[in-house]
Amino acid sequence: MPAIPQRLAIASALAGAALLAVPASAEEAPASAAAARGGATAVPGACSGGRCDYRLSPGQMLALAERLVLEKHYDEARPFVAALRDAPGMAIPYGFLDGLIRLGTGDAKGAAERFRAILKDNPGQTRVRLELARALMMQGNYDGAEYHLRLAGQDETLPEDIARMIGNARSAVRSNRRFRFGFDFGFAPDSNINSATAAETIDVNFGSMQVPLTLDAEARARSGVGVTASTYATLRLPTAENSSLVFDTNAAMVNYEDNTLDDYTVQLAGGPELRLDGDHTLTVQAVGLYRWYGGEVAARQYGARATFQQSLDRSRRIALQIDGRRSESDLNTGYNGWQIGANATYEQVVARSAIVSASVLARRESDKEDAYSNTTFGLNAGIGGELPLGINAGLSGGATWSKYDEAQPFFSFEKREEWRLQGRAYLGLRQIRVAGFSPSVEYQFSKVDSNYDFYASERHRVQFKLARYF
Repeated sequence: MPAIPQRLAIASALAGAALLAVPASAEEAPASAAAARGGATAVPGACSGGRCDYRLSPGQMLALAERLVLEKHYDEARPFVAALRDAPGMAIPYGFLDGLIRLGTGDAKGAAERFRAILKDNPGQTRVRLELARALMMQGNYDGAEYHLRLAGQDETLPEDIARMIGNARSAVRSNRRFRFGFDFGFAPDSNINSATAAETIDVNFGSMQVPLTLDAEARARSGVGVTASTYATLRLPTAENSSLVFDTNAAMVNYEDNTLDDYTVQLAGGPELRLDGDHTLTVQAVGLYRWYGGEVAARQYGARATFQQSLDRSRRIALQIDGRRSESDLNTGYNGWQIGANATYEQVVARSAIVSASVLARRESDKEDAYSNTTFGLNAGIGGELPLGINAGLSGGATWSKYDEAQPFFSFEKREEWRLQGRAYLGLRQIRVAGFSPSVEYQFSKVDSNYDFYASERHRVQFKLARYF
């Protein structure tokens, strides 16, 4: 199957012939003129009633269609492009040229559908991906456009001037990405909705003795199904040539039949973003967060964060973020205190269809109660991207280790230590639309391995949802 090169002309060496009726009467002369402009040698067949049948090979039709599309003679090009639909080995050129015609006549949505149909089975088609990015930009989907430009830029066979143009286009996309918005809703069966231990009894200290304590049902792991929803929005307001004010908000909820476990979180952030040059960006934002759990304020946070990003080359970039905030809780004032954390992330495009990432993190929590204060280190890694048949997929996992400042004598005289393991697998069907929403399924796993049995837990969660992005 022929590929789409970096220029519009696509050489075809396919053998065989296809029959195409080209009118030869005076009023049909534009089609004959188009054949002459295209340089195709039409071999006449039988003529009757002022019409002649001309035989064109698939390669001749392709060359002619390319020439007409390049010259923007879309009406003349349509019959030749349509004739490629059933020609052997012409599925990719047909979809690509038909997409270009749609793009040139203002049907950006239809063009994007054509280009996506090619990429779902042929993700390495760089030229198709670039045109998809252009179609998405015409629809105002700057996030999608920047994503596909980044994948396209990983093609090492690109000429240097084309690669530089892609880099400039990505900068333009980022600067014009004024507003982003998306939301989803669904339901999630969960093996441990209260993140509790599965143990029925734990040993506790009573004076100088350890005695077993039987936990009631409320303190043990419980399964259930929650109704979920989440949303995010970003607003970018340019203030100068290389600076903007960036405002972010995201919210999430899960609602259970037992309202004592309902969990709602909303976070707001806002501040300046400075584009230091084409490869470096610095963002500084004030941050506020509220979390309600079971109808009470579980966390009230305010602080600031700074994020520095650098593009290393066409396919790699790094980011460093520092976050500091004050946290207060109405559930337990022992958690009141300060948090400061830092994380570094590395990303790289692979196979022109996926992005791999790895990050390391460190966090310090200094709370009112020393038994809750802790130091945490961790790492995460993942890969996500496009699969054939229009499927988006992702796989990630990570681990953190925490050491607490003081023991909780009720449970143990040893200081608390924990390993937290987590994993995630995601599958989305972008090609399917239900009132504009795309379905997806996500599996999450988490495990807490603690030297305090009361805090040890394991959790499996599957979320089915419909999502829409603007």
